[in-house]
Amino acid sequence: MKKLIILFLLALPLSPAASAQSGAQPLALQDILSGQFRAENIYGVIPIPGDGEHYSQMNGEGTQIIKYSFRTGKQVEVLFDATTARQCPFKEFDSYSFSPDGSKLLIATDTQPIYRRSYTAVHYLYSLKRNLDGQINNVVEKLSDGGAQQVPLFSPDGNMVAFVRDNNIFLVKLLYGNSESQVTDDGAPNAVINGIPDWVYEEEFGFDRAFDFSADSRMLAYLRFDESKVPSYAIQLFAGSHPHYAPFDKYPGEYVYKYPKTGEANSTVSVHTFDIQAQVTRRMQTPLDNDGYVPRIRFTKDPNKLAIVTMNRHQNRLDLYFGDPRSTLCKLVMRDESDTYIKEDALNSLRFYPDNFSYTSEKSGYNHLYWYTMGGNLVKQVTSGNYEVTEFLGWSSDENAFYYISNEESPLRKAVYKIDRKGKKSKLSTQAGTNSALFGSDMKYYMNRYTNLNTPVVITLNDNSGKVLATPVDNRALQQALADASVPRKEFFTFQTPDGVTLNGWMMKPADFDASRRYPVLMYQYSGPGSQNVLDTWQIGWENYIASRGCLVICVDGRGTGGRGVAFEKCTYLNLGVKEARDQVAAAQYMGTLPYVDPARIAIWGWSYGGYATLMSMSEGTPVFKAGIAVAAVTDWNYYDTVYGERYMRAPQENAEGYKAASAFTRADKLQGRLLLIHGTADDNVHFQNFTEYSEQLVQLGKQFEMQIYTNRDHGISGGNTRHHLYTRMTDFLAKELQFE
Repeated sequence: MKKLIILFLLALPLSPAASAQSGAQPLALQDILSGQFRAENIYGVIPIPGDGEHYSQMNGEGTQIIKYSFRTGKQVEVLFDATTARQCPFKEFDSYSFSPDGSKLLIATDTQPIYRRSYTAVHYLYSLKRNLDGQINNVVEKLSDGGAQQVPLFSPDGNMVAFVRDNNIFLVKLLYGNSESQVTDDGAPNAVINGIPDWVYEEEFGFDRAFDFSADSRMLAYLRFDESKVPSYAIQLFAGSHPHYAPFDKYPGEYVYKYPKTGEANSTVSVHTFDIQAQVTRRMQTPLDNDGYVPRIRFTKDPNKLAIVTMNRHQNRLDLYFGDPRSTLCKLVMRDESDTYIKEDALNSLRFYPDNFSYTSEKSGYNHLYWYTMGGNLVKQVTSGNYEVTEFLGWSSDENAFYYISNEESPLRKAVYKIDRKGKKSKLSTQAGTNSALFGSDMKYYMNRYTNLNTPVVITLNDNSGKVLATPVDNRALQQALADASVPRKEFFTFQTPDGVTLNGWMMKPADFDASRRYPVLMYQYSGPGSQNVLDTWQIGWENYIASRGCLVICVDGRGTGGRGVAFEKCTYLNLGVKEARDQVAAAQYMGTLPYVDPARIAIWGWSYGGYATLMSMSEGTPVFKAGIAVAAVTDWNYYDTVYGERYMRAPQENAEGYKAASAFTRADKLQGRLLLIHGTADDNVHFQNFTEYSEQLVQLGKQFEMQIYTNRDHGISGGNTRHHLYTRMTDFLAKELQFE
């Protein structure tokens, strides 16, 4: 369960024009939801492979791919234009990718989403190579006539493209007239999957492609998932609208897929290689527990070394093997172990270079970067201290320098750092707040995104010493407009709980705040393991709207959240929901002591894990909440998937008491305050079952509540007028229960 990136939180800045004169009138909800005045940004940036000087980006209309200079931020040329390309059957496209040498493009059209990351699309090839006259052929070629594809990937030499269709892997050889061959033939719905992950791997291990080419383009390695023994889950579908499903006008239909709930069978996963020239398929002799995971495979720079990452089902042991793709023998190179669990971040930190590889681990108590030889020997621990490395950005072979992002300044802030060959550390980002970086292919230039509580995103282009070369986006006009408008703004605070724990939070007061008045409070939280909502970053959305209606809005990151080391984050292990709820109750009690807060009018809300934490907090046994809203909430970990649920709780068979204590059902009889339950009927992540079973529990307990159901909506609850209806419903509920304007 990833932290839901809720549209109103990150992408929907409000209209400064919508601010009321003298702060007397509330902001307009429609301005918030429409995104009409969102901050300027740069989306979909891809550094051009093999060219550290340039990056690319689609234009806003989805008709062009434009090349820009890292040094100036200025447009250099148009790499592709759908309106002028020859034999181009489409007028616009959805996304694109480069071949490893940057000489070819794969262009995706007719994209159809499947789950969170996965989709099918019709792909086209386009060559950027120039002839002797310096001209590009400018012809678009269809990748395959056999139907839409998933996760196409160029071979390292750029002469082949592999992709998945209908759970099987296919190979297109570009030097042989785009001839297409089939690598696997046993793929079948809800049975066998080749080259792409099953639902739970995609969702919880965070990837959508499960195959890779060897560095010499001679071998293809892939994961095979046998999910035939995984229990199925059926989602009922109705005719609905936006979109409308005509086949279900009279009788509902259903979508059935494999979803392993905690304690149930997972897919059986195996690693295979395919010799492209010899047409031979082999199964790797991967040492793997019968119920273990293979969350990553990737070829190293050595074509004879396939990196295979395995984890045990408890996810507290991670093993890295190097396998020979022809002999199929595997050698253990590195092992990382934990008393609790190893986070997904560790998987993303593995980068393979000719002689070394990188890895981040929490074994010191904080997440830090480690550097190994390809033989598995630890060269050095690159970073250390009581702070978290939140992202490894890359290593420069020219400088023998490491680039990364950490929260060394504060758990609330992130900065870009460099450690050179002599071990000297430099902070490259100069502004205190939240910084992120995207480097070019040779690590000489990067694009920095900076923001803080009061500053919309500022995008700069920098060299690898941190020097600012250009500022493509500064959002000064929006900053000035916001300064002139009566827009509620956030401010940080800390407090200590009765358990002696210091927690961080932010508070948003109405623009016309009067300390002599007593205000209602809305508490927003997510609370999931490793998440962070209290960060020095600029966000304007629904919370500002609620604050403008005369309500204090606060957010507190309780125990179990990220950025503060292993002891703070993993103290909820085997007992999810208990300490999180206690800390939200403590936050409400603290707010009630403030002279400008009405302690009888405090509400709490959250989405996904935040919805679960809302239910647990309202049922903690301390009647501090007048009302609460739980959107798409987990209600019992028996209903959630194996990878996420067991990572933090182990299986129900091993931790019966923990599951009981972590269930919203167990404490439902102690539910206090008015509750609004909201869920989408087609939620493939947190099943509608969570909603129906918990609501039935409340009915049988005689607990009155309100509910809102959204037809055919998934975990994000959007489409058509849905978002406007959702936030209007939530606003009206809070206005009634908290009695604000």
